[in-house]
Amino acid sequence: MRLPTVMLSFLPRIISALLLVLLAGCSAVQTGYNNAPTLLYWWLDGYIDFEDAQARPVRESLDALHAWHRRQELPAYAEWLGRLQQQAGATVTPEQVCSHLAQVRVHLQHLGEQSADGLARLAPSVQPEQLRHLARQFEKHNQKWREEWLDGSPAELLERRLERTVERYEDFYGSLSEAQKTLLRQRLTASSFDARLAWAERLRRQQDMLQVLQEHRNGERPAHVKAEMLALVQRSLTPPEPAARAQFERMLQEGCQSIAALHNSASEAQRRRLGEKLRGYEADLQALIAWR
Repeated sequence: MRLPTVMLSFLPRIISALLLVLLAGCSAVQTGYNNAPTLLYWWLDGYIDFEDAQARPVRESLDALHAWHRRQELPAYAEWLGRLQQQAGATVTPEQVCSHLAQVRVHLQHLGEQSADGLARLAPSVQPEQLRHLARQFEKHNQKWREEWLDGSPAELLERRLERTVERYEDFYGSLSEAQKTLLRQRLTASSFDARLAWAERLRRQQDMLQVLQEHRNGERPAHVKAEMLALVQRSLTPPEPAARAQFERMLQEGCQSIAALHNSASEAQRRRLGEKLRGYEADLQALIAWR
């Protein structure tokens, strides 16, 4: 997923956005990825409202991160997709799924560490009004999050989650059978996901970022600022609160079990479609790696 750099508390969302770019289809992949520094600059600008003096260093940081990601990470993603293709036609265990997800987490860690350079470069120049603007943007997007994940009856929230989950799987496998949709409903019903804990962790990440940026305005020790940004990145990737961290790990294990169960229920045609999808994504990545 690839190239963010500056607003690191945004890392989970940046990663999601980049995943969508990489898994959107051939022309969209190449266009989106190759223009990612510009697209991300304007996306981040919506949160921070960069001043003229900040624009150049932010763009340089994004360009550097993008170049690093194309050089170091895309080949690893392509290799990973090749391994997934080898298992697409076979049954899998939750342990195998978790092994693949563990590799993804390693690459997210690399991305976060690389992104800290840009954040450390930006942090000392952030102005009080920009922090207020950022807080207002957080508040606006929090309202949308609440409407999607917290507002409504348990039955309504379950239906929303099921609809999104089915859409995600059908993008890879094609139409799911009623039995497969029932399987997913059962998995979601039994899930340990707690939207209230997720909400609390979301707010914690936002306040963490605002506080760190406030504390390191006009920072005079670059090495110390970078160390603080690396710590912020780590807290964004791994919740420091025991309850949130425990839920994250439980959800990961449950996700591995659900993916394995759904895949093992797939028909030959569905598994063939999955293999074709993965080959297409690998080809897209190889084209991006070779792009000059």
